[in-house]
Amino acid sequence: MTGGGFGAFVRRAHDAGELVVQPRMGMSEPARMRAGLLAAKAAAGTTAGTLTIDSYTRVGDLESAELALMEGVSLNGYPIVSHDLDTTKAVLEGACAENFPVQVRHGSAAPMDIFRALMAVGLDASEGGPVSYCLPYGRIPLGESMAHWARSSELFAELRETGAQPHLETFGGCMLGQLCPPSLLVAISALEALFFYRHGLRSLSASYAQQTDHRQDIEAVAALRRLCAELLPDAEWHVVVYAYMGLYPVTPEGAYRLLGRAVELAVVTGSERLIVKTAAESVRIPTVEENVAALEYAATAAAAARHTVSGAPEKADSQIYAEASALVTAVLNLAEDLDQALLLAFRQGYLDVPYCLHPDNMGRSRSYIDAAGRLRWADIGKMPLAGIVDTRDSRTITSGELLASLSYVRRTFDPEMITGSSSEKALGV
Repeated sequence: MTGGGFGAFVRRAHDAGELVVQPRMGMSEPARMRAGLLAAKAAAGTTAGTLTIDSYTRVGDLESAELALMEGVSLNGYPIVSHDLDTTKAVLEGACAENFPVQVRHGSAAPMDIFRALMAVGLDASEGGPVSYCLPYGRIPLGESMAHWARSSELFAELRETGAQPHLETFGGCMLGQLCPPSLLVAISALEALFFYRHGLRSLSASYAQQTDHRQDIEAVAALRRLCAELLPDAEWHVVVYAYMGLYPVTPEGAYRLLGRAVELAVVTGSERLIVKTAAESVRIPTVEENVAALEYAATAAAAARHTVSGAPEKADSQIYAEASALVTAVLNLAEDLDQALLLAFRQGYLDVPYCLHPDNMGRSRSYIDAAGRLRWADIGKMPLAGIVDTRDSRTITSGELLASLSYVRRTFDPEMITGSSSEKALGV
């Protein structure tokens, strides 16, 4: 792609006062995938395109992906490895352009085949990470994911030798989608960005997923921006906000209210890009038309928000920054080699994702939503946060509380839909 690649496109848009909005769109049929890209490109607003990869390809089950193509079975994404190069080039022709870059989104802990395929068709933007695409989704040990991602990042970085500027986005700010306190999301997102940097990439984006409290999210994104500035002083980077990734509101009104808050979060924090969600998220995979509606709503809301919201307050010494910085520093002190340091961090519990069942996650940490709606630590496990987090709040989280927490955002934005389960009534929520 010309024009400096994906990162340069986002930077130009931001300099022009525009928020880049992007769907999570992927269809297995080439004609439908092309139609989706063209529709997103034509949408009102500054948009980027997405090729989201199917679940068979994500886990390396290429045989099943190829069989589905042979039998004409629709998949839940675009099987970029199984489609021949000419087919994918035809999908992209006239769609992917300097003013509409296309990013490959996948979810693979072993992504080498995906990177080879996207590079072969001339694409230069993707996302993921050795931690964030292993612990929630991976079927392989963290050490294997680390090795796969190191090799894949270095292969991708070779595009720089051709004059291109390959771009990688961390998925670390979206761990499990919900109930992960913001400081850990910020720390993992920043560490994955540094991982990419050390493996040769210079155009990066760091992710953060909208959580349960708007003010806390503003503080978290400010902390992420500060950490990226400290860790990546000579890289080109930006922040991408994800609309909430947990249980989404059931009503269109609730869904759009929640998306509107994500837009406001992006605008007030100076974030450069937003991954949208649609009004159909709670019930099914959205159509192209629903994705376009979400893109256009977000673009319109961003333009309005610039005139109504003030800039993000200075949070140089916020609680979230203090926690995230302590986690990052502790990890970096474990070993000179970051790959090894990340493995040691999970092995020793310095990084510990609450409610994550992957065997390489220690699983001692716990979180809860307090009365004000903020995500807090119920138990820090062995993470190096003693003296920073008030451990007097440590307590056992019951299964009823956990279930109520999972639906907190849906209930907040869809109050008219509340029927009140027995566990919620018992908790008074």
